[in-house]
Amino acid sequence: MATMADVARSAGVSIATVSHVLNGTRPVLPHTRQAVLDAVEELGYTPNTLARSLVTARTRSIGLAVSAISNPYFTEILQGVEAEALEQGYSLLIADPHDDPAHERKVVQLLHERRVEGMIVASSPEPGELLAYLRRHEVPAVFLDRLVGPPADDAPPLFDQVCAESTEPTAGLVTHLAGLGHRRIGLVAGLPGLSTTTERITGYRHGLAAAGLPFDERILVHGDSEAAGAERATAELLNLGSRPTALITANNAMTIGALRALQAQGLSVPGDIALCCFDDFAWADLFSPRLTAVSQPSRDIGARAVRMLLDRLADPGRPTRTERLPCTFVHRTSCGCPEERNPS
Repeated sequence: MATMADVARSAGVSIATVSHVLNGTRPVLPHTRQAVLDAVEELGYTPNTLARSLVTARTRSIGLAVSAISNPYFTEILQGVEAEALEQGYSLLIADPHDDPAHERKVVQLLHERRVEGMIVASSPEPGELLAYLRRHEVPAVFLDRLVGPPADDAPPLFDQVCAESTEPTAGLVTHLAGLGHRRIGLVAGLPGLSTTTERITGYRHGLAAAGLPFDERILVHGDSEAAGAERATAELLNLGSRPTALITANNAMTIGALRALQAQGLSVPGDIALCCFDDFAWADLFSPRLTAVSQPSRDIGARAVRMLLDRLADPGRPTRTERLPCTFVHRTSCGCPEERNPS
């Protein structure tokens, strides 16, 4: 394997000059620079990025700690993070905290020990240990999707954050179903403690109030943000004496679980129960009926998180901020609307 010394000999320059050309650390005469680049190509020289990081204290790498990577929503966020990081010349180290606070703390420490320059995190419901570690070690970090609150109501967030709007889009699903005549609209909510769960429950209640419908705690169940939990919760909901005539699921994994529970009880959508989902996904248009959903800008969230982190690295003292990206209502037929109706 060719070394920097080999490149220097081939180009007839010093090792320091080769370093300046490859790292852009000092201007070099055009003909000298070209001689170095020609030698690099001829010898097939590959810079030792690990050795470079030891000298410059920069690894040009980002840590990503996201649970449920198999979830299509987080998969799309990962694609957005990866594409933007690559565009900006950064590599990505990925870990799955499994929504477990203790494991979350461990994987973030491992990423930190790998000398990533900053981290992008979707936190667990109890991120106290994680936050303490990041603050103690002054690790630049951006939280995505799942937000962490400020220390006081009027204070800025602890870290930069980016997510989709949750409250108003969920209220919009309730309004849509109420407009179709439904008076008992159930919600399969996510894992308690997550900001997304809290905000979607808030939106659900706002939508009920706007439609003049009472809140009934019996038809709000928690599917814990995953399919198996949603299947169990939906089955319980369907066994009520007065079950809902419409259902909202608060993420795409729980939509799958709810559909399984409905199928197990021989119920059809939307004939027996209307269904709307928070989270669109690639095959939602292939279901029969086609799933009416709120679509989150998942790839944009991932890309924006990278840009926010790079802003933080460039200016560590800048004020922290929370950015919310708008969602889109994707109108299909599982809500009970006819096929020919245009999306709104």
